[in-house]
Amino acid sequence: MNKLTLFLILIVSVFTVSCSTTMTGDKSKLAGKTWELEYITGPRITFEGLFPDRKPMISFAQETNMVTGNSGCNGYQTKYTLRGNMISFAEPELSTMMYCGDGETVFRKTMTQIDQYRIEADGKLVLMMGDTVMMRFKPAIK
Repeated sequence: MNKLTLFLILIVSVFTVSCSTTMTGDKSKLAGKTWELEYITGPRITFEGLFPDRKPMISFAQETNMVTGNSGCNGYQTKYTLRGNMISFAEPELSTMMYCGDGETVFRKTMTQIDQYRIEADGKLVLMMGDTVMMRFKPAIK
């Protein structure tokens, strides 16, 4: 009975690992794309309420370790650091100073809390704090 239990645990473990639906640590999959935000954790305001006119975007420049984009209203840029699946962002610098509601503040604050990322099998970029999904992006349609 003991050997059978160990065998079953081994089979389940192999199956679980082989059926994983995420990829991590491939920075080439981050660069060369523009990503559009489709989910953000935070206040009890609907996603559409936070970003009624324009969804935040992010683009990674691998050569300079910079990200650029818009935070739902104003453009921004900041440095990022990447090691394996660990990622962090410096405080985003705004290029304009329009006020467009609370969404931008939520986006910028959340961005500085990120410490991990993964790219899911369906091609979506997930930014996390620990094991908690904080933001999810889809490739932007150009």
